Amino acid sequence: MMIRGIDTLRHSFNVLQAQQENISGNIANIKTPGYLQKNLFEATMNEAQLHNNQAGPKNETRHEIGGFTWGNQIQGSALDMQKGSLEPTGLATDFAVQGNGFFAVRMGNGQIAYTRDGHFSVNDAGQLITEEGFQVIGRNGGPVDAQQAQQNLMVVSFPANAQLQNVGGTLYTGQGAQQIDLPVQAGMLENSNVSTADEMVSLMETGRQFQAQQKVLSATNSTLDKAVNQLGRI
Repeated sequence: MMIRGIDTLRHSFNVLQAQQENISGNIANIKTPGYLQKNLFEATMNEAQLHNNQAGPKNETRHEIGGFTWGNQIQGSALDMQKGSLEPTGLATDFAVQGNGFFAVRMGNGQIAYTRDGHFSVNDAGQLITEEGFQVIGRNGGPVDAQQAQQNLMVVSFPANAQLQNVGGTLYTGQGAQQIDLPVQAGMLENSNVSTADEMVSLMETGRQFQAQQKVLSATNSTLDKAVNQLGRI
């Protein structure tokens, strides 16, 4: 049982490490325009059926012990779709959607991605591009002329149950994107929707859980040491 306890603790540490990395990523992007906070959710691992061979007069018969759950695991993640606050920048190439919409961009491999980060610039052809140099897509599916950008930017929305996948920075992909007519405001950017206070509290809670699990590991290791090195001498 002590070895099983250590394995259960291993799963707990893996979950806590993933949570800590996710929280750190959210905090690091507090100042990133259009960043959507990512939250992890856990699920109980499948129950495993245990047995030994200690039944029978000679302890040679299989004995079913029953089910055992090793702990929790990270089941997946979800984006917080709540809109961030808007901040004026005064830059003609900055844009913010007035609502829960996304700008469409064409990445270097031709794939279409979506972003709430409207911090664009202008290439040599006079067209809007992202900070990564990706082409911003207009209502007609083509590039956007910087001189007429505010009226021609493509804006899309996703169904409530859409599973968006982050493909780097503030770019996301997903199924079910539909072009919609939402007003776009120039000279504004949408701030990250990460709550600094909430994430700092989560980080401290995760740290306390780490400490608690470390104490359990130390106690388990001490008990195992006694069983192996002391009881064996009796």
